Amino acid sequence: MSVISKRTALATAFAVAMAGTGVASAADLAGIQKADEQIQKDAVKSQKKINKLYDQAQDMLYDYRLVVDEYETLKSYNDYYAGLVADQEANIASLQTQIGGIEKTKQGIIPLTFKMIDTMEQFIELDVPFSIDERRSRVARLKEVMGDSNVSTAEKYRLVLDAYQIENEYGNKMAAYEGKLNIDGKELTVDFFHLGRVVFLAQSLDQKSGWVWDNNARTWKALPDDNMRSVANAIKMARKQAAPDLLKLPVQTAEGAE
Repeated sequence: MSVISKRTALATAFAVAMAGTGVASAADLAGIQKADEQIQKDAVKSQKKINKLYDQAQDMLYDYRLVVDEYETLKSYNDYYAGLVADQEANIASLQTQIGGIEKTKQGIIPLTFKMIDTMEQFIELDVPFSIDERRSRVARLKEVMGDSNVSTAEKYRLVLDAYQIENEYGNKMAAYEGKLNIDGKELTVDFFHLGRVVFLAQSLDQKSGWVWDNNARTWKALPDDNMRSVANAIKMARKQAAPDLLKLPVQTAEGAE
């Protein structure tokens, strides 16, 4: 029964009592007041319980909302990482495919590299023989590297490409160096000069004799005495001992020296 109902009942009982007796006694009034006070105390207690239950409900609602928010956050986080994992798995699969392709490529590169070295060796032996010892040594080093398990396939291929680049650059260089030349069974110390692959000359250190390389005949041919000054000047220019100037050099053709 609610507080209002209790008070209504109490008032009704009081009215009945007054109607029956005509005058209420002090004891009756005191009892009624005491009952009213108890009702008020019970009402306060009830209100406190209601307030406590309300606060608990509010706390539970707050906790519920926190749980919902945390769930949404975790779900978003898990979805994000699920996407990352899927992307990583795709990348791994792609890398595995690429690795398989690399192995196949390596199987093709090794024979190709050997072929490139053999081709370079043949080219050097048929080419104008300037710096011949250096070029042959380079080929020999490449062959050694190909048998070295500590050198990766990529590095081996790079070294071969570097050697091809050096051979290519020879065609644009003017150079002079000292070396040995065998003429008529005699070994002479001479100055060699080459201008790209166009002309390859040799001159004795006393500048009294000179030769031009005939690549068609694969032999050296003597130069006339009137070419000695031009050859000497060319050698000085190549060594940067003389200022650059026009050169008149003997070029060996199919018909002979010009």
